[in-house]
Amino acid sequence: MHLGRRVARLVLLPVTLYFVAFAPRAARQSRRYLQRALGRRPRLADRFRHVHAFASVVLDRLYFARGALAPFDLRVSGVDLVLATLAEGRGAFLLGAHLGSFEVLNAVGASQPGLRVAMVMYPDNAQMIQATLRSVAPALPLRIIAIGRPGSTLEIRDWLDSGGLAGLLGDRLPPGEAARGGGVVRPFLGTPARFADGPLRLAQLLRRRVVFMVGLYRGGRRYDVRFEELADFSHRPDDDAARASQLDEALDAYVARLEALVHEAPYNWFNFHDFWGEDG
Repeated sequence: MHLGRRVARLVLLPVTLYFVAFAPRAARQSRRYLQRALGRRPRLADRFRHVHAFASVVLDRLYFARGALAPFDLRVSGVDLVLATLAEGRGAFLLGAHLGSFEVLNAVGASQPGLRVAMVMYPDNAQMIQATLRSVAPALPLRIIAIGRPGSTLEIRDWLDSGGLAGLLGDRLPPGEAARGGGVVRPFLGTPARFADGPLRLAQLLRRRVVFMVGLYRGGRRYDVRFEELADFSHRPDDDAARASQLDEALDAYVARLEALVHEAPYNWFNFHDFWGEDG
């Protein structure tokens, strides 16, 4: 923070080399993913670029948390869609993935009057992220709603009713659920994978719109921030079969959008775990 981003980025080179060489589990998952995303066997340079992109995004979280947007070239599209949705007075869900940077979305929101974003996550992750970001940005207006506890759904509903946005990530199952065979299976990059349908079920239960969000890291100081309409649950069918069909369509749209983006920006996918359940 004292020497600036340009100097701090020099540290990313040895950090990246270390993890490429001495983190075999993450390296194995990176190779498997890159094989699918690139359509060829990844080279060492591909694996380095993948980890370096992740390290870059993690470093930039600190600057975004402090509201330091000047060092970055942010190209933003779709904010008008979010503002129009909020104008309805019911709030909305922002659904993303472990793709690119969520913090850049928070930073964009902070620079737009009326965009108030709360991140919805499990308590352990919430405590870790809050502690880390507040250590470098004590004044950070970070709102996190912990789920998986009594009253969390009502807290999310009240936040939305106040005109807020609730951000969730839909490409990782809750702890332990994958081992129990939870989630919904969809083909992803040519192989079936399990996705969490909980965020979409919650949006359907609360009858809210869902906006897809992504902050792609383009290298150097460039980020491509997008907001796109994904689903509208404000009109929920009364029939069980129709509701299930509505949910399936939304999940299919989410997975298709995610697959298109990892082909477009393959080094932005930061799920360094056994996503396809190949470790047995």
